[in-house]
Amino acid sequence: MVVRKMKMGFILIVACMGFLAPVHQAHIPSTTISDLSLKNMDFAMNLYRKISSYHDNNIFFSPLSISTSFAALLMASDGITHKEILRGLNLEQLERADQPELIPTLFQLLHENITQNGSLKLDQGMAIFTGQQFVVEKVFEDQIKTFFEADIRSVDFADTEGSIRFINEYIKNKTQDKVTDMMSTLDPLTQLMLINTIFFQGSWQKPFNPNFTESAPFYIDNYNIVQVPMMFLADKFYSMEDVALGAKVLKLPYQEGVSMLILLPNKGVDYTVIDDGITAKKFLSWIENLRKIKLDVKLPKFKMEESYSLQNLLPDMGMASIFSTSANLTKLSKEKGLKVSEVLHKAVIEVDETGTIAAAATTTGIIAYSLPSTFIVNRPFFFFIYHEATNCLLFMGRVIDPTKN
Repeated sequence: MVVRKMKMGFILIVACMGFLAPVHQAHIPSTTISDLSLKNMDFAMNLYRKISSYHDNNIFFSPLSISTSFAALLMASDGITHKEILRGLNLEQLERADQPELIPTLFQLLHENITQNGSLKLDQGMAIFTGQQFVVEKVFEDQIKTFFEADIRSVDFADTEGSIRFINEYIKNKTQDKVTDMMSTLDPLTQLMLINTIFFQGSWQKPFNPNFTESAPFYIDNYNIVQVPMMFLADKFYSMEDVALGAKVLKLPYQEGVSMLILLPNKGVDYTVIDDGITAKKFLSWIENLRKIKLDVKLPKFKMEESYSLQNLLPDMGMASIFSTSANLTKLSKEKGLKVSEVLHKAVIEVDETGTIAAAATTTGIIAYSLPSTFIVNRPFFFFIYHEATNCLLFMGRVIDPTKN
C-alpha cells in the first residue's frame, strides 16, 4: 500500500465574466432573499475596501460569484471554519441551527429569481474537480448538486499540464471564451478544486449612438490626463446627488431589469475619501432617492480584466482557518490535512455604445434641450451592476484609468 502524504491542496477558483445585461422584473417570493442580497452587498463593500487598500488601480469583481462559492463551502465545513465563513460573508444572522440548508436554499432561490423566465443572460455555474482517489462525502455531493447544480469530475492532478489545460478549457467554455488562461500553475498534491463561473451579457435600454463618440480627456488626477473614447447620450435619466458623500449618482438601465449605477465623486473630491462611505445602506438609499431628469451623459468606453488571489485578502476579513492546517472540512471528505490553498478570481467587463457585442446598433434621436444638465464621467468613478427586483449586486468596480485593460 502506498502511504499518501498528509499535505493536501484545495484550490477554489472563481472565474467571473461581467459584460452587460438584460433581466426579468420578478416578484421576490420571500424577504429572506432581500436579506441575502443586503448581506452580500455588505460583503462586497468590505472586500472592495480590502482590495483598494493594496493599490490605486482599477478594480472589478463579482461579489455574487465569490459568495456563492463560499456558500458551497459552508456545506463542506464545520466548527470554527464554518463560523469564520459565516462571519466573513456577513451571513451569521441568516444561520438557523434547525435549518442547516437555509443559506444554500436562499442562494438557489436568489439565482432562480434573477434568471426567472430565462430573460436574463446570466449563466452561473459551479464545478468540482476531484483527484482520482479522492472520496467526496455523499451528503455534500448531493447538496452541491441540488442547490448549485454543480458538475463533479475526476481529474489526474499528478498530470499538472493536462489538468491545467482541461480546467482552463472548462472555464473558457463556461464564460463564452471571455475568461481564458485562468490557471497557469498547479500543485501536484492538489486533491480537489471548486470552480464557480458567472457570465453576464446584455444591452442598454437606451444605446449610445456611436456617431457621437469622440476622443475626450479623462482626468486620472491633478497630474495625469488620458484621452478616451467618450460616449454621449442626451435623454431622461434617473439621477441623484449624495451631498454628504460629495458625489452624484446616475442609473443606466440595461434591458429587462438590470442596471448599472455610477457613483461619480464631485470635482475636487478624492475618490479615496468616498471609499469608507460606500455601504449597502448607502447603496439602497441612492436607489430610493433617484429622480428622473433631463441629462447630457458622457461616459467613457472601457474594458477591464482583473485577477485576484483572494487567499491573501480573506484572512484579514475573518476567514483564516480555511487556508490553514486547522481547516475543518470534514463534511466535504474524511481525507486528512484538507485545506483551501488558493482562491483565484478573475473578472472581465467591456462597456461600449450598445452594451453588448451582438446587440443591434439602435440609434436614439437627440433632442436639443435648453440648457441641459450634464453628467460627465471624466474622472475616477465607481460602478455597480445590480438586479433591480432583488437588489442583488452582481458586479462592482472602480475605474481609475479607462485606458488600462
